[in-house]
Amino acid sequence: MRKARRTGAAALLVAMLAFSAAACGGGDGGGQDKGASGSTASRDSGKTQSKSDETPETDTVLATVKGDSGVEMDITSATRDSGGFVTVNGQIKNTGGEVYTTPVQWGGEEEALADADRSFAGMTLVDSKAKKRYYVLRDTDNRPLTTSGYEPSIEAGATLTFFAQFPAPEASTHEVGVQFPGFPNATIEISG
Repeated sequence: MRKARRTGAAALLVAMLAFSAAACGGGDGGGQDKGASGSTASRDSGKTQSKSDETPETDTVLATVKGDSGVEMDITSATRDSGGFVTVNGQIKNTGGEVYTTPVQWGGEEEALADADRSFAGMTLVDSKAKKRYYVLRDTDNRPLTTSGYEPSIEAGATLTFFAQFPAPEASTHEVGVQFPGFPNATIEISG
């Protein structure tokens, strides 16, 4: 009798768990706030480095500039969003044979960012026709909307992917300069 009760109770428990799992559903994350994904990417995208043979290929490269000590910066996209900002994506490749230590200047020179984690806040966009410079946007806690928290060095042959968000220039502006410490200026075209 006891064995029958235990078996019945176990079957009931399994049925309840199955019903609960079905009722909750896994979902596809479609209800997630897409605006929040940028800050998650800023914390995660810089933390992993990959060897160049594992780096995903991009369809386009808007500009490639060579920096100090065998590093290169590829800018792969600059997309204007209807929300009034431009997102620049790219990667820094260590093509040299030694470990490259990332300079603190990459994080910008503003005092408000002195205690912030490593970031790409030192990057700016320049609209030379309108004579305007655009700095990396900040969130409500004054954190730059860019890749941050990456390792302080890039191994030989590895890449560091990045993104940075800026206020969008006027709709008539389709070409801007990118300035980033340690690299020559690059001219890129904004899409969207």
